[in-house]
Amino acid sequence: MAQTIDYGNLMHDAMRGLIRKVLDSVAKDGLPGEHHFFITFDTMHPDVELADWLSDRYPEEMTIVIQHWFDNLDVTDDGFAITLNFGDNPEPLYIPYDAIRTFVDPSVEFGLRFETQEYDVEEMEEDDIPHDAEVTSLEPKEEAGKDDGPKEAEIVSLDKFRK
Repeated sequence: MAQTIDYGNLMHDAMRGLIRKVLDSVAKDGLPGEHHFFITFDTMHPDVELADWLSDRYPEEMTIVIQHWFDNLDVTDDGFAITLNFGDNPEPLYIPYDAIRTFVDPSVEFGLRFETQEYDVEEMEEDDIPHDAEVTSLEPKEEAGKDDGPKEAEIVSLDKFRK
Protein backbone atom coordinates (compact mmCIF):
# COMPACT_ATOMS: atom_id res chain seq x y z
CA MET A 1 0.00 0.00 0.00
CA ALA A 2 1.23 3.51 -0.84
CA GLN A 3 2.49 5.77 1.95
CA THR A 4 0.35 8.72 0.81
CA ILE A 5 -2.68 9.38 -1.34
CA ASP A 6 -1.72 11.17 -4.56
CA TYR A 7 -4.51 13.76 -4.54
CA GLY A 8 -2.88 15.80 -7.31
CA ASN A 9 -2.97 12.99 -9.87
CA LEU A 10 -6.42 11.87 -8.71
CA MET A 11 -7.72 15.43 -9.25
CA HIS A 12 -6.11 15.64 -12.69
CA ASP A 13 -7.72 12.33 -13.66
CA ALA A 14 -11.10 13.62 -12.51
CA MET A 15 -10.70 16.91 -14.42
CA ARG A 16 -9.69 15.04 -17.58
CA GLY A 17 -12.79 12.86 -17.11
CA LEU A 18 -14.87 16.04 -16.98
CA ILE A 19 -13.33 17.21 -20.28
CA ARG A 20 -14.07 13.80 -21.83
CA LYS A 21 -17.72 13.99 -20.73
CA VAL A 22 -18.14 17.54 -22.04
CA LEU A 23 -16.56 16.71 -25.41
CA ASP A 24 -18.58 13.49 -25.66
CA SER A 25 -21.78 15.50 -25.16
CA VAL A 26 -20.67 18.01 -27.84
CA ALA A 27 -19.87 15.15 -30.25
CA LYS A 28 -23.40 13.80 -29.81
CA ASP A 29 -25.47 17.00 -29.54
CA GLY A 30 -23.30 19.91 -30.74
CA LEU A 31 -22.30 22.99 -28.77
CA PRO A 32 -25.18 24.33 -26.68
CA GLY A 33 -25.89 28.07 -26.61
CA GLU A 34 -22.82 30.29 -26.56
CA HIS A 35 -20.45 27.60 -25.23
CA HIS A 36 -17.07 27.31 -26.93
CA PHE A 37 -13.68 26.02 -25.83
CA PHE A 38 -10.07 27.16 -25.86
CA ILE A 39 -7.89 24.08 -25.43
CA THR A 40 -4.14 24.51 -25.06
CA PHE A 41 -2.13 21.33 -25.46
CA ASP A 42 1.47 20.17 -25.54
CA THR A 43 2.43 19.59 -29.18
CA MET A 44 5.49 17.61 -28.03
CA HIS A 45 3.39 14.95 -26.26
CA PRO A 46 4.32 11.63 -27.90
CA ASP A 47 0.69 10.71 -28.70
CA VAL A 48 -0.40 14.06 -30.21
CA GLU A 49 -1.11 13.80 -33.93
CA LEU A 50 -1.09 16.93 -36.09
CA ALA A 51 0.17 18.04 -39.48
CA ASP A 52 3.91 18.67 -39.75
CA TRP A 53 3.37 22.32 -40.69
CA LEU A 54 1.35 22.84 -37.49
CA SER A 55 3.96 21.17 -35.28
CA ASP A 56 6.64 23.30 -36.99
CA ARG A 57 4.62 26.46 -36.35
CA TYR A 58 3.77 25.48 -32.74
CA PRO A 59 6.81 23.50 -31.54
CA GLU A 60 5.85 23.51 -27.84
CA GLU A 61 2.16 24.18 -27.36
CA MET A 62 -0.87 25.20 -29.36
CA THR A 63 -4.31 26.54 -28.51
CA ILE A 64 -7.30 25.48 -30.56
CA VAL A 65 -10.78 26.96 -30.49
CA ILE A 66 -13.81 24.71 -30.80
CA GLN A 67 -16.63 27.05 -31.73
CA HIS A 68 -18.01 27.82 -35.18
CA TRP A 69 -16.67 25.06 -37.40
CA PHE A 70 -15.33 21.68 -36.48
CA ASP A 71 -15.92 18.20 -37.83
CA ASN A 72 -15.32 14.54 -37.03
CA LEU A 73 -15.19 15.02 -33.25
CA ASP A 74 -14.47 11.52 -31.95
CA VAL A 75 -14.08 11.17 -28.19
CA THR A 76 -12.34 8.15 -26.65
CA ASP A 77 -11.21 7.21 -23.15
CA ASP A 78 -7.67 8.46 -23.85
CA GLY A 79 -8.20 11.56 -26.01
CA PHE A 80 -10.16 13.08 -28.84
CA ALA A 81 -9.82 13.47 -32.59
CA ILE A 82 -11.21 16.52 -34.36
CA THR A 83 -10.92 18.20 -37.73
CA LEU A 84 -10.44 21.97 -37.62
CA ASN A 85 -10.15 24.50 -40.41
CA PHE A 86 -6.87 26.40 -40.80
CA GLY A 87 -7.16 28.95 -43.64
CA ASP A 88 -9.61 26.82 -45.65
CA ASN A 89 -7.47 23.73 -45.03
CA PRO A 90 -9.26 21.14 -42.88
CA GLU A 91 -6.68 19.41 -40.69
CA PRO A 92 -7.29 16.37 -38.49
CA LEU A 93 -5.82 16.46 -34.97
CA TYR A 94 -5.61 13.89 -32.20
CA ILE A 95 -5.12 15.22 -28.67
CA PRO A 96 -4.73 12.87 -25.70
CA TYR A 97 -6.22 14.24 -22.48
CA ASP A 98 -2.89 14.13 -20.70
CA ALA A 99 -1.44 16.52 -23.33
CA ILE A 100 -3.99 19.20 -22.37
CA ARG A 101 -2.54 22.12 -20.41
CA THR A 102 -5.65 24.32 -20.21
CA PHE A 103 -9.34 23.91 -20.99
CA VAL A 104 -11.41 27.10 -20.93
CA ASP A 105 -15.07 27.82 -21.71
CA PRO A 106 -15.13 31.64 -21.63
CA SER A 107 -18.91 31.75 -22.15
CA VAL A 108 -19.38 30.67 -18.52
CA GLU A 109 -15.96 31.73 -17.15
CA PHE A 110 -14.93 28.12 -16.54
CA GLY A 111 -11.34 26.95 -16.81
CA LEU A 112 -9.00 24.13 -15.88
CA ARG A 113 -5.20 24.34 -15.78
CA PHE A 114 -2.96 21.28 -15.62
CA GLU A 115 0.65 21.14 -14.51
CA THR A 116 3.23 20.99 -17.29
CA GLN A 117 4.01 17.46 -18.39
CA GLU A 118 7.55 16.20 -17.90
CA TYR A 119 9.24 13.88 -20.42
CA ASP A 120 12.37 11.79 -20.17
CA VAL A 121 14.64 13.92 -22.37
CA GLU A 122 17.22 11.11 -22.57
CA GLU A 123 14.71 8.98 -24.51
CA MET A 124 13.75 11.79 -26.92
CA GLU A 125 15.43 12.66 -30.19
CA GLU A 126 17.25 16.01 -30.20
CA ASP A 127 14.68 17.46 -32.65
CA ASP A 128 11.83 16.50 -30.27
CA ILE A 129 13.02 18.61 -27.31
CA PRO A 130 10.53 21.50 -26.78
CA HIS A 131 11.51 25.03 -27.78
CA ASP A 132 10.10 28.35 -26.52
CA ALA A 133 6.88 29.34 -28.29
CA GLU A 134 4.24 32.03 -27.90
CA VAL A 135 0.78 30.80 -26.90
CA THR A 136 -1.65 31.60 -29.69
CA SER A 137 -5.21 30.85 -30.57
CA LEU A 138 -6.86 30.11 -33.88
CA GLU A 139 -10.24 31.81 -33.85
CA PRO A 140 -12.63 32.19 -36.81
CA LYS A 141 -13.06 35.69 -38.25
CA GLU A 142 -16.79 35.42 -39.03
CA GLU A 143 -19.45 36.33 -36.52
CA ALA A 144 -20.99 33.79 -34.14
CA GLY A 145 -24.30 32.33 -35.27
CA LYS A 146 -23.33 31.99 -38.93
CA ASP A 147 -22.66 28.38 -39.82
CA ASP A 148 -22.22 28.25 -43.59
CA GLY A 149 -19.27 25.88 -43.69
CA PRO A 150 -15.53 26.35 -43.22
CA LYS A 151 -14.34 29.74 -42.05
CA GLU A 152 -11.00 31.50 -42.24
CA ALA A 153 -8.90 31.35 -39.05
CA GLU A 154 -6.81 34.12 -37.59
CA ILE A 155 -4.06 33.91 -34.98
CA VAL A 156 -4.70 35.95 -31.86
CA SER A 157 -2.89 36.25 -28.55
CA LEU A 158 -4.55 34.67 -25.52
CA ASP A 159 -3.39 37.54 -23.30
CA LYS A 160 -6.68 39.39 -23.80
CA PHE A 161 -8.57 36.39 -22.31
CA ARG A 162 -6.45 36.14 -19.18
CA LYS A 163 -7.51 37.82 -15.96
